[in-house]
Amino acid sequence: MQSHNVYAIGDVHGFAKNLKELLKLLPQNAELVFLGDAINRGPDSLECLRIIYDLGKRATYVLGNHDLHFLAVAAGVRPLAKKDTLSGILEAKDADKIISWLRKQSLAVFKANTLFIHAGVHPSWTIEETLQYANEVHSAIQSKEWKANLAGIFGNTPAWSESLTGFDRLRAIVNVLTRSRFLYSDGSAEIKSSCAPYEAPADLIPWFDFPGRKTANSRIVCGHWSTCGLTIRHNLITLDSGCCWGRELTAVRIPQLRVWQVSGKKD
Repeated sequence: MQSHNVYAIGDVHGFAKNLKELLKLLPQNAELVFLGDAINRGPDSLECLRIIYDLGKRATYVLGNHDLHFLAVAAGVRPLAKKDTLSGILEAKDADKIISWLRKQSLAVFKANTLFIHAGVHPSWTIEETLQYANEVHSAIQSKEWKANLAGIFGNTPAWSESLTGFDRLRAIVNVLTRSRFLYSDGSAEIKSSCAPYEAPADLIPWFDFPGRKTANSRIVCGHWSTCGLTIRHNLITLDSGCCWGRELTAVRIPQLRVWQVSGKKD
């Protein structure tokens, strides 16, 4: 598939009707990159994953925080939360197939001269390092010990350091790539705040505005930050436009930056 025909799609969050509407607007042979969190919150998590799975080689899926949470629930190392809408996947006849497919997905993908991630990139990381660190987590999820590995990757600490090892290292990588929005001035992540960038306290910096970020000259496409909404810069596209909150589900063609949207939550 040619690099000029890559379409990135933001967080679907279980709204299959919206996803179907959006896909109808895109070329039938288009290469698609989903930015994670196609599941949870909405009513049709199972159908969303089946749609993406059935796209075959046309679709690349980048794991998000809700995807990792689901895999941990499926592994029996994390409980369902009260607001989760994941039971339909766990109870499906094809649950094992879907879980196996989801475990094969990565936390970062580079194609069309673009880095696709779910949430953020640490300011000290290069593109090559980002892909390397993402692959460390990918390997852990693919291994025979994947259930035990998933049990160790959740938690808010430690902050990223190259010297980290074991679960501390995997957890820090996961937090950067699937949960981060803001950073403190020392580069450490503040992963609890979900407000819009302009509403943040003065001591918090959006990860993509951090001074000296090594990936500043590379194009990065991400989701995760619904209060940030659709943002398009020469080196940054944020695509979680709040479908699950009644706003839009968005696709952007790379590198031409043409935008397609459908109205959000309807169920």
